[in-house]
Amino acid sequence: MPIQPLSGADIPAFQPGQDEHFDLIAQYENFFPDPLAPKTVLVIPSLSLDNHLLAQIEGHIHYEERLLCMLLLLRMPATQVIYLSSMPIDDSIIDYYLHLIAAVTSQHARKRLHLLTCHDASPQPLTAKILQRPRLIRRIRQCIPPGQVAHLTGFNITSLEEALAGQLEIPIYGCSSKLTHWGSKSGGRSLFRQAGVRMPAGEENIGSMAEAAAALSQLKATDPSLQKAVIKLNEGFSGDGNALFAYGPLREVTEDELANRLQPIAPGIDYEIFAAKLQQMGGIVEAFIEGAPKASPSVQCRITPTGEIDVISTHDQLLDQASGQIYLGACFPANKDYAADIARISESVAGQLRDKGVIGRFGIDFVSVFRQGQWTHYAIEINLRKGGTTHPYLSLQLLTGGRYQAERGQFLTPQGSPRYYLATDNLQHENYKTLSPEDLIDLSIRHRLHYDHTTQDGVLFHLIGALPQHGKLGLVCIGQSPRHAQRLYQQAIDVLQAETAGFARS
Repeated sequence: MPIQPLSGADIPAFQPGQDEHFDLIAQYENFFPDPLAPKTVLVIPSLSLDNHLLAQIEGHIHYEERLLCMLLLLRMPATQVIYLSSMPIDDSIIDYYLHLIAAVTSQHARKRLHLLTCHDASPQPLTAKILQRPRLIRRIRQCIPPGQVAHLTGFNITSLEEALAGQLEIPIYGCSSKLTHWGSKSGGRSLFRQAGVRMPAGEENIGSMAEAAAALSQLKATDPSLQKAVIKLNEGFSGDGNALFAYGPLREVTEDELANRLQPIAPGIDYEIFAAKLQQMGGIVEAFIEGAPKASPSVQCRITPTGEIDVISTHDQLLDQASGQIYLGACFPANKDYAADIARISESVAGQLRDKGVIGRFGIDFVSVFRQGQWTHYAIEINLRKGGTTHPYLSLQLLTGGRYQAERGQFLTPQGSPRYYLATDNLQHENYKTLSPEDLIDLSIRHRLHYDHTTQDGVLFHLIGALPQHGKLGLVCIGQSPRHAQRLYQQAIDVLQAETAGFARS
């Protein structure tokens, strides 16, 4: 019988207190800015999310590899990184990342890298696995030099990560689990309203299909021209917690009509499962925004431990054509026609979050339509965690040392040269299963795709461990222009197809 995730009653109570808070502020002010200051970063890439929804993402255990970009922190010669994973990560993948570090030898970086694993491929979150292994926690503690400052960072912060930080007695750089409601679909709508930000018509805090049917009926009564609406689970992610509803000739929606017409996006989620999830976690109903042209931009922000707000990046998200709900990838930066506008809107939302005590990275998603000669932006959700656009941007930033200038909607290297990228987590083909991580790296080098520090462009691969079993990988194509990034992406596709053609596994 599989081990069940720890319940709240099983986890030692831990609330980050005043001492821990000021410890993080002291680290941020005195150690973060100094590249020569000794410090330890504990990376917990756990997707501490709903297991049923998470299972819809093929090869999701390998998504723990997305934060391997944080190994690039080892470019700071006195910094240590402790990286946890459910299963061992192939040495060739680690070597691949270490060779991306400029001005530091891979041997020097390797001495300051501690890779620890649970040897557990079960579907429960990585952090739950760690908490079930006291000896592993002891090894983590032993990797932190006595007296050296350390902090924990992760994909998202829940009571699991807080329990682990409590046992290790180190602070967390991330949003407290007490505040994650503001990152739910209902919490996001409430906060957009407080910030005076435009959002789709709709209703939050929906707890049943009966309430959803009533909200859908109200939407139609308010706007008789409305053709489609969306029901979103509060804790859904990457669009897999969404379901589309088409009104057709209906003016009033009954539960029976809702059951007949609702289309959950995730292939493994039927109406009954979706209804149960809605009752369990709640959700929202909102109008489906129509228009052409239409875009799906997002903004990454950061609230520092000292309360400063930074707009880190803007992206145009790439969504699936069938539903327009599932995240596939992103272009960076967002369209220059509106990048600065969505940054300004996001700053007002970030101000509300800061007032509630939120710190760390988070993303805000929009739907934008071009009407009457201008773009109109609708805020649709807040993700109080790292997301699909976090690791591509972190990679670019750590590789080049550059930064995004929100007021100009442009990323510049220290030399003043702009950079752009096209990124995806969802490059997948049956033929790719014939490749090992070493094969992929070899192809990248032989075909001159590999990121080049001299020109500061090229292709960075991730999710490499998912190749042999799932034929799936991710990439970040960094170019000196949007067209250059697109050309690198197409070149990578062409190389993969040509090198694996005719070798599909039976």
